[in-house]
Parts: sequence; structure tokens; C-alpha cells
Amino acid sequence: MTKGLFIVFEGGEGTGKTTAIEAIYNWLIENNFKCIKTREPGGIKISEEIRQVILNKDNTAMDGRTEALLYAAARRQHLVEKVIPALQNETIVLCDRFIDSSLAYQGYARGLGIEEVMSINKFAIGEYMPDISILFDLDPKIGLERISSSNQREINRLDLEKLDFHENVRVGYNIVYENNKHRIIKIDASKSKENVISDIKKILKAKISANMN
Repeated sequence: MTKGLFIVFEGGEGTGKTTAIEAIYNWLIENNFKCIKTREPGGIKISEEIRQVILNKDNTAMDGRTEALLYAAARRQHLVEKVIPALQNETIVLCDRFIDSSLAYQGYARGLGIEEVMSINKFAIGEYMPDISILFDLDPKIGLERISSSNQREINRLDLEKLDFHENVRVGYNIVYENNKHRIIKIDASKSKENVISDIKKILKAKISANMN
């Protein structure tokens, strides 16, 4: 591998991103690739502290712009402290969420405007964008049912939003997808876990092979 790869996993609540990242990470390590897994907001101390503010169930009064700015701040610190150094060290970075989440959640579902939220984030990330983003597409009702039936995941502030908010998140993601097909690959997250992971492996095999040439 001649350079690092920045691979982002995107999607609404309960789509299975986190489970898939764990499986893909283990698969890459087993195949002797340098790889790290991380998440947004979070991944490093400062960003994890911002995460606690954003997702705290008590912070229901949070304004949409405040939310967008906090995500961008956490993203900036995570990028410069963890992601960029890893990429410069020829490492594959698997990240649970990045800029597309802000575009879908705050830009579209919160009604702030996709372009407006993009401008906030361009200031935060500069020219750094994912090499590939894998979008987990799933009916939000199914995703929320998965969360409610799981005892392995803590319910956060965004999970408490009404169904129409999560449906708007899905619409937002699909708008972002349509405008970024050169970078985003959409997969059917309603499939079995095994089939979803198999689909991702095929996508990444091709991307990693192209990156090595």
C-alpha cells in the first residue's frame, strides 16, 4: 500500500454500521493490513467529551446550529489528532460517521441546509474527504426497532427523535448520495449481517487493490 485509505461508514440509527466496522477491522488485521477503527463524534479525548454534550439525553434544548457546530468542532480535533496522522502512516482508517452525517442530520433533517452545513465543515476539515463512504440504507422504523430490542447499545438523544426525523435523515442521506456517487456506495442494510459484511468486503477489495497500483 502506497498511502492510507480513509473509509467511512454512514447511515441512520440502528443500520448496523458499528457491527460491520468491527467485522471489517478484524478481517483487515487478519490479512495483515495496517488498520485502525474510530468513530464520530469521538475517537479521541476532546471529541469524546464533545460527544457527551451532543448526545446527552438531558440536552433537548440544544439548538440545531449549536449541534452542527459541536459536530464540526469534534470532527476537526479528531481529524488532526487521529485520522490524518494514521493516513500519513499508510494506515487504513475505518470511521463510524464523518461529514455526510452532518449533511443528512443537521443539513437536511434539522432544516439548516445541506450547503450551509457543508460550509461549516469545509472550514473544519479543509480538503480532507473520505476515499470512500459506505452508506447503510435501511427503513428507519426497522433501525429504531433494532435499537429498542438491543441491550448492547445505550439510547442517546438522537434516538429519542420522532420517526419522521429519522425518515428525513434517510432522505437527506439519499440526496447526498445522489450528488456524490463518485465517493459514496449505497448498500442494502436490510440484508443479513453476513451478506452486508460480504458486500462490504467486495467493495473494499477493489478499493484497496486500486490504491496499491
